[in-house]
Amino acid sequence: MTTSNKRILIVDDDDEIRELLEFDIGTSGYLTDTAKSGEEGLKKALENHYDMIILDVMMPKMDGYTVCKNIRLSRLNVPVLMLTAKGTITDKTTGFDCGADDYLVKPFEVQEVLLRIRALLRRNEDKVSQSVEVLRAGDIEILPDSLEAVVVDKKVKLTPTEFEILFCLMQHMNSPVNLATLLDEVWGYGSDEDVRMVRVHVGGLRQKIEADTRNPKYLHTVLNVGYKLTPFGFGEDDKKA
Repeated sequence: MTTSNKRILIVDDDDEIRELLEFDIGTSGYLTDTAKSGEEGLKKALENHYDMIILDVMMPKMDGYTVCKNIRLSRLNVPVLMLTAKGTITDKTTGFDCGADDYLVKPFEVQEVLLRIRALLRRNEDKVSQSVEVLRAGDIEILPDSLEAVVVDKKVKLTPTEFEILFCLMQHMNSPVNLATLLDEVWGYGSDEDVRMVRVHVGGLRQKIEADTRNPKYLHTVLNVGYKLTPFGFGEDDKKA
């Protein structure tokens, strides 16, 4: 994957952080654009093409959650990396529910930001290069073109990350997939801290495809391993990972 034609929008009201990211990302070979507020960032996101958006959460008037939610309501599937000083699991869940793909807590190392950028761009590039034909297994059908799933004739909209997780599990249907494999295949990297990120996204996916999340029919937790998809509705009772 070449970086020279990849365009990244950086949205942050902190001049120092925005300029630092603009410099380091730019010198790494990416094209950059910036916005100083949520309103400006949303306007640029909707009016221009970007390969990725880096989005601060804590901004006055329009925060990053609102920007991200509006980006997804506009059906833009551009990868979104959120940067924030708020790093609790509740904050992360809120960001993922708004459609963010990844979440990095301030203060951060620039090299970590670049790692996340490469992983998200590679994942998005791989998705674009894949066949857009419908994939079906049992009661579950996924529609790559629209990032949707159909479960027993009920259509649900997925975030890009939820779609990638479901796609990964469908490639290994009826077999346990460990957390390290999910991190590698969906995000392209892994760490102990990011295991919680996987659980948050799986929880969001489960809410969308299961009628009863406490007694899942399709998406099962495999104790001390990870997750298993049983698209025909067979599987063990859900257990805490």
